[in-house]
Amino acid sequence: MGSLFGHDNQESFNGFFNPSITKGEVITCKAAVVWAPGEPFKIEQVRVDPPKNMEVRIKILYTSICHTDLSGWKGENECQRAYPRILGHEAIGIVESVGEGVNDMGEGDFVIPIFNGECGHCAYCKSEKTNLCENFRVNPMKSVMSSDGKTRFSTIDGKPIYHFLNTSTFAEYTVVDSACAVRLSLDVPLKKMCLLSCCVSTGLGAAWNTANVKPGSTLAIFGLGAVGLAAAEGARSRGASRIIGVDINPEKFVKGKSMGVTEFINPKELNTPLHEKIREMTQGGVDYSFECAGNLDVLREAFLSTHDGWGLTVILGIHPTPRMLPIHPMEFFDGRRLVASVFGDFKGKTQLPHFAKQCMDGVVNLDGFITHELPFSKINEAFKLLGNGESLRCLLTL
Repeated sequence: MGSLFGHDNQESFNGFFNPSITKGEVITCKAAVVWAPGEPFKIEQVRVDPPKNMEVRIKILYTSICHTDLSGWKGENECQRAYPRILGHEAIGIVESVGEGVNDMGEGDFVIPIFNGECGHCAYCKSEKTNLCENFRVNPMKSVMSSDGKTRFSTIDGKPIYHFLNTSTFAEYTVVDSACAVRLSLDVPLKKMCLLSCCVSTGLGAAWNTANVKPGSTLAIFGLGAVGLAAAEGARSRGASRIIGVDINPEKFVKGKSMGVTEFINPKELNTPLHEKIREMTQGGVDYSFECAGNLDVLREAFLSTHDGWGLTVILGIHPTPRMLPIHPMEFFDGRRLVASVFGDFKGKTQLPHFAKQCMDGVVNLDGFITHELPFSKINEAFKLLGNGESLRCLLTL
């Protein structure tokens, strides 16, 4: 794939980038630090240590905001709280330096950080049955690096700043385990490839890999955010005949039409239970449903909206504690199934480069996911846009 150095695309990013000066040194740069649940992000100077063994230091070029970041910022799951912290997990960047033992990428390579890593050596990575990794899987409880249990971020006066989802992309520079960085070709469209870090891979992969949507099938998507619309795009590309979009925000319906959604339901306008309406529309229920709202009541409706005998519901939403699954075990005897999908069941390092090429070749359409672009300094404004349902993805330029 080659290195960026000497390549025409060196103008694709802004800011200071000179590995010959920074390699092996502590870098002082800007980061958006959250100090307590729900408090505004503070753009401040932080120190970023050099990468250690099997780690990579990345200059972030673009990062975007996901509902998981919104949940982490609010501290919705108390057991996952760790502050001060640098959030962010959807981004694209360029390798500034690598630690000892890293040989699958080097200085100047474009990479996307991934929250669900792949070491390639453990029993999980070698299994075709899972995309989890024994050591570098997604872990919202984790707030330090794997190798030594310490952070690579610190305040100017030396106090640790915690990591988030293996990535922490709300900073000009970040350090990740090499298992959590995927090398891409030099000709990739940088802004669109940022989406592969989370939303597009998660939603589209759920349709392709987890559900394995078949041509002519029917499905319902509960929650038309970026992940839900990515699931719709995945189903459209697989030839689904009907894609029912469910959302309480009617503005999402306009965007959904361009991404394959064929019919829309606003639950607030119904006089009957949502699942009954969908069963009526589809003569018994849809073949697949995708829960993308992170709401247990919605999850139950999604489960009951599928056809008995073969219906499959895929959980994609991030659910706060402490409520448990609202389904009785005996309800599974009707043949409906329920599974969850992490990162769309993609194995990040081995499968994402090919997926990126498919996106570039037009197999899937990424146009329309990025609805807003702002400078990094306006990250608080970007969070408001997402929280108010006004954006799918707001891209921040560092």
